Amino acid sequence: MEEISITVRIADRQYKLSIGREEEEVFRKATKILADKLIEYAENYAFKDKQDLLALVALQYTTSSLQFEEQANFKDNNLVIRLNEIDKVLNENIA
Repeated sequence: MEEISITVRIADRQYKLSIGREEEEVFRKATKILADKLIEYAENYAFKDKQDLLALVALQYTTSSLQFEEQANFKDNNLVIRLNEIDKVLNENIA
């Protein structure tokens, strides 16, 4: 994996990162989404500084991530149950 150095700007600060070349687009897109979300929060909520906005955005994305994990686990568990049911029916009909 070839690593490259990029600089991203988040909340008026620049961060130098070393990432895989194939990850660059994802990091750039994430940086853009984060910048847009910070602007949205700044327009809709009272805040003292950018740290407040970053905390709100972090909370939103962490909550979304947890909800997504719960949904994925639920679907995985249901899939295992269904596959076991199919396996049972197949085994009963083969014997």
